[in-house]
Amino acid sequence: MTDADAPLQLDGWRHVYSGKVRDLYEPLHPEAAGRMLVVASDRVSAFDHVLDPGIPGKGTLLTALSLWWFDQLAGADGGRSIPNHLAADHVLGDDGDPVSLIPAHVADRAMVVRSLDMLPIECVVRGYLTGSGWAEYTELGTVCGIALPGGLSNGDRLPAPIFTPAYKAPLGAHDENITFAQTVELVGPERAEQLRDLSLEIYERAARQAEQKGVILADTKFEFGIDAEGVLTIADEVLTSDSSRYWDAATWQNGTTPGERMASFDKQIVRNWLAENWDKQGQPPALPDVIVQQTAARYQELLDLLAG
Repeated sequence: MTDADAPLQLDGWRHVYSGKVRDLYEPLHPEAAGRMLVVASDRVSAFDHVLDPGIPGKGTLLTALSLWWFDQLAGADGGRSIPNHLAADHVLGDDGDPVSLIPAHVADRAMVVRSLDMLPIECVVRGYLTGSGWAEYTELGTVCGIALPGGLSNGDRLPAPIFTPAYKAPLGAHDENITFAQTVELVGPERAEQLRDLSLEIYERAARQAEQKGVILADTKFEFGIDAEGVLTIADEVLTSDSSRYWDAATWQNGTTPGERMASFDKQIVRNWLAENWDKQGQPPALPDVIVQQTAARYQELLDLLAG
């Protein structure tokens, strides 16, 4: 991380943690007790490395898309309300007027959230065969150990979405795919079933809504925590371009090559460029301007398509 990417000093908040993209702050003032501030940076990561440079405006776009999806999953899409970690971002001042808890210069890329006991599981749901899943399928006929029918091609829709959890590694380490049985060992059988069932429900709701906008949600990952009342709560980002693979539905239907079919709205542009220009040894090279600009444009296009 360069000095330019270092966490900001924010009035009223103390920096406590940085992930690959987001910075987390705890409150200095008692009126914000029990809340945290999550700030999305413009950092971009791939293959477990934070890359240089970042994608201008990315933090704002990711936050806008997360907030839109949190609203949809709270019932705006017509489904049941799924608890999320968002908290009130205003308090009453001494004069009785509302005062924002979010510092003005990060207002468009920050969320005030409730503190949760986070679970160490990345809840991955795959609806299409691609990426590491395709590589495993071509060798073993499985994805994360789950047997699939023969004859599928790269980019094909799966017979049904599958839950393929991962153990969430510390920053700088590789996340590790795990079985459902290992998930049970980590969080217990009841919680593991809750994670699986809720992840599949959210994916299916989001995939249906995306298809109505001409977009395919190929796969995604969720993170959950437990609130003070013991309620399983979706947290962090949700269904963003960083946590999901989104494809253009018309191109997927009509494309003649995997590259055409899986024209992506996410950071796949970055992954593809790195795969062609880096041997995964040492530090990755700096991203060229054209890749940065193309990626920023695709993030914006997805937000426009989904949320208008």
